[in-house]
Amino acid sequence: MEQRHADRIAEQLEELVFDGTFSDGDRLDEVRLSEQFGVSRTPLREAIQRLAQSGLVELIPRRGAFVRQPGPVELIEMFEVMAELEAACGRLAAMRISETALEALRQANTLCQQAVEAGDTDSYYAENERFHKIIYRSSGNAFLEQEATKLHKRLKPFRRVQLRFRGRMGQSMAEHEAIVAALAAADAEAAAAALRTHVAVQGEKFHNLMASLRSAAE
Repeated sequence: MEQRHADRIAEQLEELVFDGTFSDGDRLDEVRLSEQFGVSRTPLREAIQRLAQSGLVELIPRRGAFVRQPGPVELIEMFEVMAELEAACGRLAAMRISETALEALRQANTLCQQAVEAGDTDSYYAENERFHKIIYRSSGNAFLEQEATKLHKRLKPFRRVQLRFRGRMGQSMAEHEAIVAALAAADAEAAAAALRTHVAVQGEKFHNLMASLRSAAE
């Protein structure tokens, strides 16, 4: 129950940062927030820790938790590394993935498609997260899986916000289909390229993300 509370609060805090309720440098008041969310301090602190892992909050000893919006250079560098980690996972998974894992990817895609049709970004992200974790695991490389998972967690709030851009869920869904097709065909280079394109923040995707962060900061 505490875990579910922490997940919910973390997502709501992300929303408050992205909609501008909390600005860069604002201190998160635990007492006020625990009253606002109607929870004890324990799940609230867990939620703040998750935001700290993603770099959206900075924890300063004896001072508290402060909102920290990464700059555009830092953000693009993290996404650049994430794209390469995912490409490496895809390349290895194309040679090692099991039929069971491929079927799990197809099931995740079915649920993603239902979320696209319903316009439900939260459900889409949940299945999208499962989709990517299956690929990390299917790389057959525990160290690579660990590093990809760690950076995925750090970028979670920014990956989530991208899904709200008009047409992005449908585009992401089409990219998922291309990824599964490459993995099923055991085409390592096609799988790597599809995942790299899927994750990389460039062109219009980058400008949209920067615009959303600027809006939150104003």
